[in-house]
Amino acid sequence: MGQASTIKIKNYIMMKTKPSRRKFIRQLGGSSLLLAAGSYQSLAIDDTRTLEIPWSPKISQNDKIRIATIGMGIMGYEDTDTALKIPGVELVAVCDLYNGRLVRAKEKYGKQIYTTRDYREILRRNDIDAVIVATSDNWHSRISIDAMNNGKAVYCEKPMVHKISQGLPVIEACRKTGKPMQVGSQRVSSIVYAKAKELYKSGAIGQLNCIEASFDRQDALGAWQYTMPTDGSPQTVDWDRYVEGMNKMAWDPKKFFWWRNYRDFGTGVAGDLFVHLLSGIHLLTDSYGPDTIFASGQLCYWKDGRDVPDVMVGIMHYPEAKEHPEFQVMLRVNFVSGQGNVGITRFVGSEGVMEMIDNGFVLSNSIMAKAPGIGDWDSFHTYPEAMQKELMRQYEQKYSVEDRKRPVKEGVRYTAPQGFDEHLEHFRNFFGAVRGNETLVEGPEFGFRAAAPTLACNDSYFEKKIIYWDPVNMKLV
Repeated sequence: MGQASTIKIKNYIMMKTKPSRRKFIRQLGGSSLLLAAGSYQSLAIDDTRTLEIPWSPKISQNDKIRIATIGMGIMGYEDTDTALKIPGVELVAVCDLYNGRLVRAKEKYGKQIYTTRDYREILRRNDIDAVIVATSDNWHSRISIDAMNNGKAVYCEKPMVHKISQGLPVIEACRKTGKPMQVGSQRVSSIVYAKAKELYKSGAIGQLNCIEASFDRQDALGAWQYTMPTDGSPQTVDWDRYVEGMNKMAWDPKKFFWWRNYRDFGTGVAGDLFVHLLSGIHLLTDSYGPDTIFASGQLCYWKDGRDVPDVMVGIMHYPEAKEHPEFQVMLRVNFVSGQGNVGITRFVGSEGVMEMIDNGFVLSNSIMAKAPGIGDWDSFHTYPEAMQKELMRQYEQKYSVEDRKRPVKEGVRYTAPQGFDEHLEHFRNFFGAVRGNETLVEGPEFGFRAAAPTLACNDSYFEKKIIYWDPVNMKLV
């Protein structure tokens, strides 16, 4: 690898002023973060502000990073394709336990690609700088630790670990080796969440008190019933290596190709999807995590042999910390939802709400009047008429007409720039850290603090109990 590249950012601000209304456009990389509708009082005094931030990382084509991908399933291919969009990144090798995926890798990336069923062969190679770990969840921690101990930087798919007990050893391996490790919850690299965080920190919704976040799906693929290959068998799949270290079990194609549905190999809806929701929540609030976790759920519809629920709800208490006030979190995943395929996170504060959905978010405000109100749904009407008149006189004397009005703020909608890809940005940050010129946005501490409470949801559900967690020291209580 050559000398680390540098990133230059230029700011250009154009301002137009009118007394009553404001529009905001943020442009990144030649595209705009668009704000539609509305004025937000604490953001600007002027009516219309356009902010352009041209952004062009300067990366030498000769500054090569040679990578290998371990686990060539859906995310293995998605991650590899995204990584190869970064200038200077070259794919050297891939590993998978199913022959068909190794054949496909050579078809797609070239016959020169080295393929193997044994990830240790990849780690022994001196011509590989970084590995992508996109295996079933049960292999994440072992391969990540082995990779860092062999001098490789690691991009590991979420959740970082399969069990809570595996988290601190991964963190220790990263600290000991000094090798960069990025966890793959790309929401952490979203400019939409970055903008929402800026507004939240500015007091846009008042004091945060509650967060509601969910993923709804309504199709077989979304419920992890993926297309099976025509030749899946013990002859084409290294089943013995797949279940290495576990109790001996017979070949089961579902447990290999649909591994997310089984506790021995995956982490269910909590580890797979709750972890994305908590990653965004922790990014925005700077929280270390909850101290109390409870989950409930059921296997409602997809009764295909899986041993994890297809509907789950998690409730978490976040204690007051120097980074944020006390607040509650309610998570939900529903794989048979009549709402269709929808994901949403709603940050509720004392004066407003930020609703994250699709490729943007909406900021809306509802602010209480200074006066508490009188009449309407009130015991006022149950008192004698003379008393009502006296109470009204006192009320009108104490509160002006303005005091009795709710402050009004128009709603604001932000959307991401057309073509912006948070997955690509997450990899750009990772390779920037590999080159030595960037700080990782989702290192193992952040990744584990997002994963552990979601894995605790599984423990709560299966053991039917509340889980207590120390978010600062990252351990069960």
